[in-house]
Amino acid sequence: MPLSAPPPASGQPYLLSASLDNARHLSSLLRAVHFQDHATCFATANGLRVTVEDAKCIQANAFIQAEIFQEFAVQEESVTFRINLSVLLDCLTIFGTSSLPGSTTALRMCYRGYGYPLMLFLEEGGVVTVCKINTQEPAELLDFDFCSTKVVNKIILQSEGLREAFAELDMTSEVLQITMSPDKPYFRLSTFGNAGSAHLDYPRDSDLMEAFHCNQTQTNRYKISLLKPSTKALALSCKVSIRTDAQGFLSLQYMIRNEDGQICFVEYYCCPDEEITEAEL
Repeated sequence: MPLSAPPPASGQPYLLSASLDNARHLSSLLRAVHFQDHATCFATANGLRVTVEDAKCIQANAFIQAEIFQEFAVQEESVTFRINLSVLLDCLTIFGTSSLPGSTTALRMCYRGYGYPLMLFLEEGGVVTVCKINTQEPAELLDFDFCSTKVVNKIILQSEGLREAFAELDMTSEVLQITMSPDKPYFRLSTFGNAGSAHLDYPRDSDLMEAFHCNQTQTNRYKISLLKPSTKALALSCKVSIRTDAQGFLSLQYMIRNEDGQICFVEYYCCPDEEITEAEL
């Protein structure tokens, strides 16, 4: 059974309270977006979104739907705070990352509001640990304005296909070039590393291709250093949706199924490498 947290001393209700029978469901998703120390958390009645950014070029979002939690209550339309993600992950795994067979860490998470810490109550094997993590003023985040109506090309690929690509392509390359086209080569990944150029093509009728919706030929390059953090989410995922808009902004949406068969999503947005000229393509 999930833990029950004591009511605040002031009697004021928590703005956010949530409980999970297995804290690992949360920690594995947060680890998939953990490439910077700090994250911004948004809680609404629909669930929790945790956003991490770097260099105004890449943004990652972990979506944990309210249904994943055994209890999830938000007292306002939305609750937002910034937190040290490294510290949060350390606290969530305070009993270790690999529990004994049959044992899990139960979690209760509470937040009273602006200026208050995020409180975690963790219990495993009858031992309860209470963590208080300072919260900060949320910073303004990038708006990639990546709505479905602006998507030019979209494919859905089984994740093993992309894992295979990252294993085979030359990661000494500074950029990953992505070509999406209604005609051949359909979907091509290219690198330009120390050993020369490498290309990997996926035909539209490939067994790994679950959906193919390409309206025009696009070739864009993205810094591999920006894309590497997304491989954490790729390792956990079963499917990946790859989308681009007219400006070449890239969306990688990973579908992740946890041990209980519940579905969550992690999404990465990445801007194209503007230093590449049309002539070089």
